[in-house]
Amino acid sequence: MLMPKRVKHRKQFRGSMAGKATRGNKITYGEYGLVAAEPCWIKSNQIEAARIALTRYTKRNGQVWIKIFPDKPVTAKPAETRMGSGKGSVEYWVAVVKPGRVMFEIAGVPEEQAKEALRLAMHKLPCKCKIVSKADLEGGVE
Repeated sequence: MLMPKRVKHRKQFRGSMAGKATRGNKITYGEYGLVAAEPCWIKSNQIEAARIALTRYTKRNGQVWIKIFPDKPVTAKPAETRMGSGKGSVEYWVAVVKPGRVMFEIAGVPEEQAKEALRLAMHKLPCKCKIVSKADLEGGVE
């Protein structure tokens, strides 16, 4: 699973997911991309599942870029624990994704194959997404 090697602070507040993505909203490396249509937290194991779906369908032809990284720790308290006694321990890591963020890019495979691979990866993610080409995103996501 993806996670940072080391962090400045072990635990974080939940934060806000308001607004659209201003960074990472263009396709920079590949030809086709998977763009988030709604804000969400994506766990490291969901990113890994989507990556495996992409590479398996393309039979490791072409190239895949993952443009999100889970750098936010999410804590949870054990079940049936009384309130109080501090914040829970870190359970998993998430990537904060805003609408318009390009999450995966793919290149080096035919258009039909790329779109089908991205469609399979889309089903592994918890938010609504759309498949776009580099030409669609010339001026960024609308």
